[in-house]
This record gives sequence, structure tokens and C-alpha cells, in this order.
Amino acid sequence: MLPVLLALVVLSHPAQAETRRTAALPLPPPWPAERASTPTPPAVPLPPVPPAAAPPPLSATPPTFTRGPVTGLPLPRFASLGRSEINLRAGPGTRFPIEWTYQRAGIPVEILHESDTWRRVRDIDGVEGWVQQARLSGRRTFIVRSGTHTLHREASERSAAVARVGAGVVGLIRRCEASSAWCEVEVQGRRGYLPRAAMWGVYPGEQVR
Repeated sequence: MLPVLLALVVLSHPAQAETRRTAALPLPPPWPAERASTPTPPAVPLPPVPPAAAPPPLSATPPTFTRGPVTGLPLPRFASLGRSEINLRAGPGTRFPIEWTYQRAGIPVEILHESDTWRRVRDIDGVEGWVQQARLSGRRTFIVRSGTHTLHREASERSAAVARVGAGVVGLIRRCEASSAWCEVEVQGRRGYLPRAAMWGVYPGEQVR
């Protein structure tokens, strides 16, 4: 039986961290019991929880690239989070409020803009914000977009299966040929090939080596 590799990308909101640091408060005294004659209101059913939003559709064509005003590198471009607990801010500076905190290194992000030592990035869910350039890494990683996919030994559906990878799994991109619909990747120590369409973190027709 093939191993199924699953991973969870955790985001936390700074407000939640503040909540966890708040000291416990004593409970107020109980209210007097209601009279027996008071009717109990009927229970109101809760609305159904909407399903989680799927990742945005993958474009069949690469974006239009420009040059970054700070580095001269192409914009947009992919990078990855170089460490855990990276703050995503509303603007390019520590004076701007924290909107999210990434809690896992290696997550791929797309760099959209540059401002001094800050980079505006976007993640797989379309969330955008600013992070310090020193918190990013040029190591190319990917995240499985949705569903479950087979990691093949060769760049072919007919090749042997190495493992099964599920949505949210993060791995390393080892090589992508510009003319190929497959990329050689590594996930939790297992190497193989995945179709570009199954991953987020590489552009159509992009070469990665």
C-alpha cells in the first residue's frame, strides 16, 4: 500500500495570540433559577457551515513579468518562507499592524512588489501582505493545491507510484523543465514527479533548476 503524505499549513491571527495570553477572569455569580412557569424558547437550528474555499484556478499562461525596483529580479516570482513564525503586515514596515502570522517554514509565496527591505507577497489562498526580505528564502517549494495525487517515479502517468500526496502537503521543487508538464520534487524524503497542475509554486512553462 502506498504511503499517503498529509500536512497541515497553520495560520494564526495575532488577536488569537493575545487571547491566549489573557489571564483567566473569575466567573460571575449564577443567576437565580427561573420560575417553572417561564416557557423555554425553542431551539434555533444553526445554519450549515459553508465548505472551505478552493484555491484560485491555475492560469494556463505565465504572468507578465516586470523588474523589481530594488533587486532587478522578475516580478512576480516565487520564494518560500525561510523560518517559522513570520509576521504578515499591512504595510512595508514594523509600524504597520500584523494581519497574520505564518507558523511553518517552507511555505511557498509569490513576491508581487518590492520596497526597500520589504516584499509584498501572496499565498496560495490569495492572502497578501508585507514581510521582511530577510525572512524569505530563494529555495523553491510547492504546496499541493487540492485533492490527492500520485507521486510517480518518472514523469509519466504510466510510471511506478512512489506515494500519494494530499492537499496542503509542502515539498521541495528539485527541477522543472520549461517544456514539461511535470516537475521533479521531494516530499518528506521521497523523490518523484508531480504534474505542474497539481502544485502551487511554479509558473506554467517556468524552468527551475
